[in-house]
Amino acid sequence: RGNSGVVLRTLTEDERTARASALADAKMRDVEERRIAEEEAKRRNSKEGIEQAEREFDRVHIEHAEPEQIEEARFSAGEDGRVHLPGVIADAFGIDRLAVWGASGGGPHALACAALLPDLVYAVASIASLAPYGPPDLDYFTGMGQANVDDIKLFLDDPAAAREKSVQDRRDVLLRTPETVHTGLASLLSPADAAVLSYEMASFFVSSAKDGLAPGDQGWWDDACAHMAPWGFEFDAIRIPVQLWHGAQDQFVPFQHGQWLAARIPGVDAHLTEVDGHLTLLVERVPDVHRWLLQHS
Repeated sequence: RGNSGVVLRTLTEDERTARASALADAKMRDVEERRIAEEEAKRRNSKEGIEQAEREFDRVHIEHAEPEQIEEARFSAGEDGRVHLPGVIADAFGIDRLAVWGASGGGPHALACAALLPDLVYAVASIASLAPYGPPDLDYFTGMGQANVDDIKLFLDDPAAAREKSVQDRRDVLLRTPETVHTGLASLLSPADAAVLSYEMASFFVSSAKDGLAPGDQGWWDDACAHMAPWGFEFDAIRIPVQLWHGAQDQFVPFQHGQWLAARIPGVDAHLTEVDGHLTLLVERVPDVHRWLLQHS
């Protein structure tokens, strides 16, 4: 007995085992309760985040629109039955001549303008564009980041599953923050692209993705369908000036896509660089593209 009046004794082996077991059980309950709370918060934040993005889209695109812009969109098809939406938009703004540039998945659309709208479009630039899927002389996947490979192969093998994934991917993207962009693009970033993916660029990706996807994923899905289907024009029909950029360090859209396109576009001004990736072209080459387009105005 000490001065405090407390009797000290050594625990038996059974008592130590029982106490250790009780502490372990309590710790496991605490971990499980935290996990459930975090999942509930994530679920709640997910729902609120997506609803907030959708509300913001409605506020910007409806409250700030002119009355005539809220009318149902009308599409105008050419004689061949294809919808030439750029011509409809240009006509609505009173534009009779314009230049077009498109990057990545926008490249095929820009090239379509070059082939199908020569009376409206006077020059086109294509930056890190996909090539068509299916030509036997194009190695479509080698050098492509795994995330893009998986998505495209799922689209080809199981369109219904790909459609479901598109819905979930849209929800995930709406919850993305600038801090998580690197993680979402991990398999697509070459060292060259990782070096230029700044916080400012990541913030732009987040804001533009939220603008584009807030109303739904249908446009995203339509783009995927358009990329993998026949493009609806022949490259040898292009008669206007075209500039093409592609980098050998690109893991979003492999270098051979740009090489394939450059070999087939008549009179193309091709810039196939060894040092560029996908994002470096957007960061460093767009001013050159703008100057080139203005030279042909």
